[in-house]
Amino acid sequence: MSTERHEQLRRTVREFAALEVAPRVAAMERDQAVDGELASLIAAQGWIGATIDPRWGGMGAGHEAKTIIVEELSRVSAAAGAIAQASQLGVAKIALFGSPEQQQTWLPAIAAGSVLPTIAVTEAGSGGHVLGMLSTARRRGGSYVLNGKKCFVGNSHVGALHGVVVRTGPGSRGLSAFLVEADRRGVGLEPHKRQLGLHGFSFGTITFDNVEVPASAVVGEVGDGLAVAYSSSILFGRPNLAAVALGLHHAVLERTTAETGTRVRYSRPLGDLPVVQDKLGRMQARLDSARALAYKAAARLDRGLPCDSLLIASKHEAVKALLDSVRQGMEIHAAAALDADSQMARLMRDSWCIEPPAGTSDVQAHRLAQHLLHPGRHPDWSERFAEQLKTRAEQAGADAPAPVPVAEGAGR
Repeated sequence: MSTERHEQLRRTVREFAALEVAPRVAAMERDQAVDGELASLIAAQGWIGATIDPRWGGMGAGHEAKTIIVEELSRVSAAAGAIAQASQLGVAKIALFGSPEQQQTWLPAIAAGSVLPTIAVTEAGSGGHVLGMLSTARRRGGSYVLNGKKCFVGNSHVGALHGVVVRTGPGSRGLSAFLVEADRRGVGLEPHKRQLGLHGFSFGTITFDNVEVPASAVVGEVGDGLAVAYSSSILFGRPNLAAVALGLHHAVLERTTAETGTRVRYSRPLGDLPVVQDKLGRMQARLDSARALAYKAAARLDRGLPCDSLLIASKHEAVKALLDSVRQGMEIHAAAALDADSQMARLMRDSWCIEPPAGTSDVQAHRLAQHLLHPGRHPDWSERFAEQLKTRAEQAGADAPAPVPVAEGAGR
């Protein structure tokens, strides 16, 4: 995709967010219910298919475009950005591991917006320790029977197709992934619970009670479950969440800058105080640095270049930078931000919801250290899938380097 196409996409998403998302935010915050209509509206734009090959009806626009979509939605509502990124994450397992039949069945529907996919890996008893999961699938003739419970599933209450990783045997090769329709007998949903933030988005619990699926529902090969989970998380999950963090960060900076221009202290705008200017300058610098890293990682991914460490670092740095700026934004707003209905309070709540998914910052730092200390020990997923990723980028015309976009507006 050319730079002009990137910018046109940014304008399109920004306009959609202003017209369709912004008017919903107040009700989403008030009701704290799942906004299924918003999920359908986002899907109908075709944006869940940002990385889906055009032969399946997708945009074939690559990960830079996906980052733009999620960032711009998240500037207005992190819940909207989370809806988009969670199902874009759900695409990964089918695009990278799916059989031709699975791709032909599901990718056109996902690209068209009629099916929202999810990925269900995490369990309450094991958290980020994927190999500690207890949910199982047992072979029975030409089928598998799934039992267990998955929590913190993005788009749990609006998803129509779940990618479920469960245990089929012992050890690291004892995990397998399955495509399970949400309306299949035995699939259940626990009631939606109010969360700290991301109101309107669902990341709930799905139960599997003797759910029978055909053997053709296996994604990749039996035993590929760990690879499906890890590759999806690194290649899609980390950069997706970095994009949500970028959008939130921009909103925090805009809100705080506006506050310093309208609030008066000592007969002068608050922004005239050197201590406040120092905080604003640091916030802007963090945002620009995080954006540069995130877009560099996405560009390398699109061009088929090894970048696992960059993808992990992009999530680590984007979230860390965001939370540091949220703290300073709260300091500048002071007691005014303690009103639970204020925009700054919402941004603070939403920001903390981006830290745990796809691994906390401690997990990201641990993974980066492993890459540094033990090179070659862990699979480099961006290298393994380089040809598929590069092909999609070339179809979108992205083989020419594009300049990294710089944050606009606030603080300049």
